[in-house]
Amino acid sequence: MTFKTRLTELLGIEHPIVMGGMNAVGRAEIAAAVSNAGGLGTITGLTPGSPDLLAQEIAKTQSLTSKPFAVNLTIFPTINSPPYEEYRDVIIKSGVKIVETAAGVKIAEYWEAFKGAGIKVIHKCTSVRHALSAERAGVDVISIDGFECAGHPGEDDIPGLILIPAAADKLTVPIIASGGIGDGRGLVAALALGADGVNMGTRFCATKESPLHQNFKDQMVLNDERSTNLVFRTMHNTARVAKNSVSDEVVKLEKEGAKFRDVRHLVAGDRGRAALVSGDVEGGMWWASMAQVHVKDIPTAQELIERIIGEARDIVRKRLDASLADKLPA
Repeated sequence: MTFKTRLTELLGIEHPIVMGGMNAVGRAEIAAAVSNAGGLGTITGLTPGSPDLLAQEIAKTQSLTSKPFAVNLTIFPTINSPPYEEYRDVIIKSGVKIVETAAGVKIAEYWEAFKGAGIKVIHKCTSVRHALSAERAGVDVISIDGFECAGHPGEDDIPGLILIPAAADKLTVPIIASGGIGDGRGLVAALALGADGVNMGTRFCATKESPLHQNFKDQMVLNDERSTNLVFRTMHNTARVAKNSVSDEVVKLEKEGAKFRDVRHLVAGDRGRAALVSGDVEGGMWWASMAQVHVKDIPTAQELIERIIGEARDIVRKRLDASLADKLPA
């Protein structure tokens, strides 16, 4: 049994499993491993550090796999913004065929450039209304992020069980379900809810090819569905991160009325990056979703994808076999 969907057909992948764009994680080795295993690997565009380094990362990925992979480009308005247009041009010139975008100021201009170069565009949204706007603008695929996801889940707090079918009811383009998914049960559930595939970030962080320090992978194995914090809630920029002493302190200070300036030293990107390098899981904030509950070991990407597909097949055959319908009472 194979899971052929609109997503697998459109992107030319074997399994409807997509690796999310993850800062500090989406490097060539893991992206290629996911693609070689039949999913869609994703390089995180800003992680290498410059447009030239991204070009090198893309070339490295192309040397490691002949299968489709994507590049994520997340566009946030900041005081000292990266040269997003240069990143866009590198993606186009490198021959990348699939792009995942998120956030975005004047994002439609980037979509137009990508599509003009024959690149398929996946756009991440946390609400149906934003997904509909992106569909009208011509994106090829919507990745819909439920409240369970790591990173920024939006401000509506709609979990995937509600958000995925709500999106499926209104969108016509293929849909990728994202947020809290990490096993075959999540894949089958997402397909049943109307999605055409799943996006996994946290679960792919805890694989052998992931560049994360081993301490973080081991911590995810120990963590469960309660092991996250929502920070920046009072600032209307909610983010889901792993629960540790730093994020606990941020939540505490916010409850006391703290402004961003009061927690800036705790949430600084440099502090988080230093912790990732050193392996200090209490050294700074780091992204993780409720899907940590599904992280019980640290397999290769190939082993993980094969396991998920196997679990999904067993569920369909043993629990959802259509022949069982004849035995049910009218």
